[in-house]
Amino acid sequence: MGLKKNKLLDDGNKAMTSIAKNIILIGMPGAGKSTIGILLAKELGMDFVDTDIMIQVAHGKTLQQIINESDYIALRQYEEQILVNLEVTNKVIATGGSTVYSHLGMQHLKTNSVTVFLDVSLERTMLRISNFDDRGIARRSDQSLADLYAERRPLYQQYADITLDCNLLDVEQTLQALIKKLKNQ
Repeated sequence: MGLKKNKLLDDGNKAMTSIAKNIILIGMPGAGKSTIGILLAKELGMDFVDTDIMIQVAHGKTLQQIINESDYIALRQYEEQILVNLEVTNKVIATGGSTVYSHLGMQHLKTNSVTVFLDVSLERTMLRISNFDDRGIARRSDQSLADLYAERRPLYQQYADITLDCNLLDVEQTLQALIKKLKNQ
């Protein structure tokens, strides 16, 4: 999948791009999936979808409320329902950090998408997540952030078409590096 240059924008400085496929962002909570997703969609002239928000809207509750009232398994099941029923094209999709637990959901998303792993070290993740216990993260109650990171990272790597090391990049640098990688895909 590559980016196709269609025409120049009015200012003549940036190339307008068109994506035939979706761009799926995966990674740990705090990796910047939603933030980068919105900016990437704007930059590429695409629409943006956040699956965590879709879950919250569908159930009328925050992710943390779902976990508190049911458990993390229920949240993962709701997430899988959203993923397997998502029928979109030309979208940037920010997924929940636990999306990669659903093989069925990931296979469905990957049928018409390029998957980007926003890779952030455990140390950086810990700095970015100050509200680990009430952020709505689908995890066992006895699971630390380090345990969760160790469990999820191989799954992110497994599903990634592109891995972007975001550790030393600010938001704008991450956005530009991702656009460059997508153009070379």
